[in-house]
Amino acid sequence: MPIHTTRTIPLSHHRALTLGPTPTIMGILNVTPDSFSDGGEHAMLDAAIAHAHAMVAEGADIIDIGGESTRPGATPVSIQHELDRVIPVIEALVAAGITTPISIDTYKPLVADQAIQSGAVIVNDVHGLQGAPEMADIAALHGVPVIAMHWDKVRDLTKPIADEVRRYFDATIAVAERAGISRTNLILDPGFGFSKSLAENYQLLQEIQQACSGTAQNDQFPILVGTSRKSMIGKLLGNEPHERLAGTIATNVLAYSKGGHIFRVHDIRPNRDALRVAQATLYGPPENAR
Repeated sequence: MPIHTTRTIPLSHHRALTLGPTPTIMGILNVTPDSFSDGGEHAMLDAAIAHAHAMVAEGADIIDIGGESTRPGATPVSIQHELDRVIPVIEALVAAGITTPISIDTYKPLVADQAIQSGAVIVNDVHGLQGAPEMADIAALHGVPVIAMHWDKVRDLTKPIADEVRRYFDATIAVAERAGISRTNLILDPGFGFSKSLAENYQLLQEIQQACSGTAQNDQFPILVGTSRKSMIGKLLGNEPHERLAGTIATNVLAYSKGGHIFRVHDIRPNRDALRVAQATLYGPPENAR
């Protein structure tokens, strides 16, 4: 049985996104002053655009743009403030002729709607379609794929984390279906670091494929892995965010070996290189490399 579910997802004005054995690299573009790792580095428009082009040159397959930090203790921003941060960046990248698909990292339906109209083709919702009720409707209206993340602040802490993530995703799948989002347009993110203990993060890494499946039809959905520079690495190794590249690569290679598809990272080239080696190990090197 193949380790990786293969799924082709159409994208507006772009070549379809094929998720399968070949790892997909999502580059993080935080246009915020207070993100936990790179806050303020790309908050200015010119810096954001330059960083996006640099990530594409290093092999990013998707650019994920976010205008509000979700780190613990971060100050929430208004809808208008978030729009003022992300829309100019999206419009500038589209105007520059960038062909790499853009995803919008937001839990606000109006921000998602405006971002899609400006050129984003994927919605990345940290509340897994279970926050604002209109988010699923916006995604269905535009026919865009949704990355739905697990973030359950009131879950049963006595139950195994993979079971709780799977239960949460059952609700996400139901919300998507009611709104008219095809199951083939859903990508699941187990939410490493979001309301999870250190032990739970590593248990989830061990059981990532079991967690990211639907119980009703035993569906296996494409999986996004977001461990880049996170505290699950820092707490284990006792280091700062900028020192966590090796730990990030380790978690991504392990997650890939267990069925991960998309890897959301700050450091494109080293993660891409490591994952290409992991792919060759599992599936053999490409013909042109032999």
